[in-house]
Order: sequence, then structure tokens, then C-alpha cells
Amino acid sequence: MRKRKRFTLAGVVATIAALASTVLFAPPASAHGAMMMAGSRTFLCYEDGITSTGQIVPQNPACQAAVSQSGVTPLYNWFAVGNRAGATSGETSALIPDGKLCSGNSNYFDFSGFDQANANWPVTHLTSGASIQIQYNKWAAHPGTFSLYVTKDGWDPTKPLTWSELESTPFSTATDPTSVGSPGSISSFYSWNATLPVKTGRHIIYSIWARSDSTETFYGCSDVMFDGGTGQVTGIGASAPPPVQVPCSATYAISNSWPGGFQANVTVKNPGTASMTNWTVSWDLPDGETISSAWNGNLTSAGSLAEMKNANWNNVLLAGASTSFGFTANFSGTPSVPASVTCTSP
Repeated sequence: MRKRKRFTLAGVVATIAALASTVLFAPPASAHGAMMMAGSRTFLCYEDGITSTGQIVPQNPACQAAVSQSGVTPLYNWFAVGNRAGATSGETSALIPDGKLCSGNSNYFDFSGFDQANANWPVTHLTSGASIQIQYNKWAAHPGTFSLYVTKDGWDPTKPLTWSELESTPFSTATDPTSVGSPGSISSFYSWNATLPVKTGRHIIYSIWARSDSTETFYGCSDVMFDGGTGQVTGIGASAPPPVQVPCSATYAISNSWPGGFQANVTVKNPGTASMTNWTVSWDLPDGETISSAWNGNLTSAGSLAEMKNANWNNVLLAGASTSFGFTANFSGTPSVPASVTCTSP
């Protein structure tokens, strides 16, 4: 078993130069967040697979099994385990069926592989009853309430998680906690202090982030071991190097607007000294905004997530060169530039 000590109970997650969301091999999106302490399955599988080329290749067998079922997209969108289908934010059993808790029954991407019962998931080692600093990534900032539940004594780890196997009340809640860092990076997160439940052995901490400004809710499973640990993580690649950021920038501008809609243009630039091949720009759509048409790239969207990948003819940008794409959108409010617009290239 590989072991890497990355977190301490009083510490802050080390700043990592991150892949904002993708490489050539998978579609990303600018999303919202996930538990980093204690690390969720999607976050730790992302960390497990980081390579120097930007490609994410999981080494952990449970992460590999998740990819076999759901593909590689969840690895590049580890922060997007969300569901926006509910009538209200924070819906649980009414929206998420038993066996689908870890994936949040997501209607963004296929996270179903992370519902699998597998003894090999990466584990965070903790001390029962201890006080720790919870850290929840802030890929996009939203007001709301975080609730943390833990599995009951005697829960069945050989089967996908069900609602009846969670304690009925959260052991920690936080509404609009303090945060550090700018959205859209691995070094930005919400944090608050929590007293861990009195447990022994292997358990799951289940997180629910209910937005107060939307019906959107985010979910996650963090596999933990109450064995006297101080935040050590086992089961991820100990030699995985930090990701390499390729220079890429995106500038978003609103070029026209009218009652019920607007047009935006985005300039993609290669500020580096070498040619850049393939790019992806991703951003978060405000509630009620829907894209009606787009040009000069390949657009995909899911829920509040949007991304534009290069077309075949504008995939290569020489040093200092730029290209642009545009889109029109339906929106009843006053359009504004998204808080986080990210550009990545392998």
C-alpha cells in the first residue's frame, strides 16, 4: 500500500499547481467543489492519477474500476459531483436513490463508478473524537450550507452506500464558512473546524453542499479510517508528480445584449514561448442562462457547467498567437462576465 502524508489536522492543504480541469483526453468543466480534507473519492482518485504530462492515469485499483465503468471524465471533473434536478436545494433521499449517494445520481457527468463498493478506495486516517479543520474545495463560490454525515456502526462496506446506513443527523454543519484562494484552483477552499464522531475502524463521511441561491446540490463520499491517524492518506500514488501547467489564457467579453439574451466572445491566447496544441475553455453558467448557439469550437454544457474545446482548424496556437470563439445565450437578467473562466491545454 502506498502512503503519503499530505494533510495534518491543523494544517492547510499544500498549494498545488493544478490542472484547471482537463487535458486532451477528457472534457472538463468549471464546476463547484469537493471535500479535500477528508478527501472525497473523486478528489483522491484525481490526485492518485496526476502525471507530469497532465494526463490523469489512476494507479489505485478502486479508481481504475471507477474509470472502467464511468470513463476518465470524472477524473478531470472531480469537483462536479452535483445534481440540479431537485425542487429545492439539499434534497437527499427524495432525489438520490440508495446506492447512488457517492455519485449524487449526478445529471452532469457519469460518476456512477464512484458508487462501487470497493475495499481499495483511498483512505484518510483520522482520530475518533478529534477536532479537525474540514477543507472543501471552492472551484466556484456559492453561498450555502455544508452538512457532514458518517456511516453507522455495522454498516456494510461490501455494498453501495444507502441512506439507512448513515447516522440520521450530521456531526458537523457550516453555513457560508470562511474561505481562502480564488475560485477555479485546487488551492482555494472553504474551511471550518469540526469535532469528529466517536467511531472505530473504516467508515464513510458523506458530504452535502446545499446552495442557498439555487436548487443545485453537491455530494461526495470520503473513505476514512478511525485508527488514531492525523490526516494521512493511503492508497494513492506516492510518486505522482505535481501537474504541469501549460500556458493558456482566456478573456471573456460581452459584445452585445438585448432583452432576453446576449452575445459573448472569448479570446484564447498562448502566452508561452512554444506552440500550444489543443485547448479547452470552461466556465460556470448563472441560473437561468442557456446557450443557444456557438461558433469556432465544440461546445458542451451540463447543468450550470459549460466548456468549449477547439475546432480542428484552430487547435494549434503558435507562441503569442490567439484565436477566438463566440456564443449567444438566452438570459433574462443583466449578463456579466463569469467569476471563473479557465483555459487549459495538455
